[in-house]
Amino acid sequence: MKNKKILILANLDVGLYKFRKALIKKLIDQGNEVYISLPKGMLVQNLKEMGCHFIETPVDRRGINPATDLKLMMRYFNILGKIKPDLVITYTIKPNIYGGIAARFKRIPYAVNITGLGTAFQNENMIKKLVVFLYKLSCKKAKTIFFENEGNKQVFIENNIIKESRSCTLPGAGIDLDEYKMTPYPEESRNIRFLFIGRVMKEKGVEELFKAAKNIKKIYPEVSFDIVGPMEDDYKERIQSLVRNGIIYYYGYQEDVKPFIKKCDCFVLPSYHEGMANTLLECGAMGRPLITSRIHGCMEAVRDGENGYMVDVKDVKGLEEKMVEFIELSYAQKKQMGEMSRKVMEKRFDKEKVVEMTLEGLGR
Repeated sequence: MKNKKILILANLDVGLYKFRKALIKKLIDQGNEVYISLPKGMLVQNLKEMGCHFIETPVDRRGINPATDLKLMMRYFNILGKIKPDLVITYTIKPNIYGGIAARFKRIPYAVNITGLGTAFQNENMIKKLVVFLYKLSCKKAKTIFFENEGNKQVFIENNIIKESRSCTLPGAGIDLDEYKMTPYPEESRNIRFLFIGRVMKEKGVEELFKAAKNIKKIYPEVSFDIVGPMEDDYKERIQSLVRNGIIYYYGYQEDVKPFIKKCDCFVLPSYHEGMANTLLECGAMGRPLITSRIHGCMEAVRDGENGYMVDVKDVKGLEEKMVEFIELSYAQKKQMGEMSRKVMEKRFDKEKVVEMTLEGLGR
């Protein structure tokens, strides 16, 4: 794909820069003119310095609001009319839906990226029916629909949103193995450090993690639980209480998580749903064992018993048992698990391979 005008629609600069930077660089290096439409944020300047043309577009990331959503769709129609791109690439639910609809009716080739299903698909209700209907509208004429795991793809096929022939499954956004280098495993100590990186919210499994942490601290008081990431407002008092009682250490949002990964013995992510959990890839690439949910978007990163463990969603007892099992491993076994994590990332999630797969899908 060369010398094309490409428009990327997204809802957040952080995700676009952090996870799609390599793809964008490749598109620009091939002589393409790349436009990005998303809300203004602290990493927009970085994207502009790469060579992207920025179009500020407010996107309400939460819930369904007919007035603001219609306004967003009309904004996309406007942008498409002005830019006249040769190809549109969309990321995340609202750009996927409203950008996809706009590109479809403007008869501009477009590719949709399903980076996760979100809460809309968790229950059989009117919200799910509406989202399925809107996705059918937006995906009908897409040249390629990218998925980050086979489970999400099957949900779209079962709900008659897409035909399998136009789908392409990627191993997430991949991981830059040069940026996330293998690091020495922490020295042997009874003070085992478990790490969670992500937004502190129910869907990330923090309820189960906090309950398991409380129980483990009673038996292994020297074990630590580091929590890194922004929190939902309704967790403020809970977090303060857990910190006061010595159950967790809370560090809030951190632009660079590598120092926390280096210090940890094991990464834990008991999430309810994921597209492909990038934090698992980051920690795995740096040579850390992983404990995560037995769901698509998480289990692809783990060989159960080899580089970590899998647990059922919302299973506090199971999560606690696997963390205890990890604590009781010998130092050599823990270290070996970390080494295996790196090998899994090298084999399955190398970002360079993912970028090539993406370009191949876009060139159909």
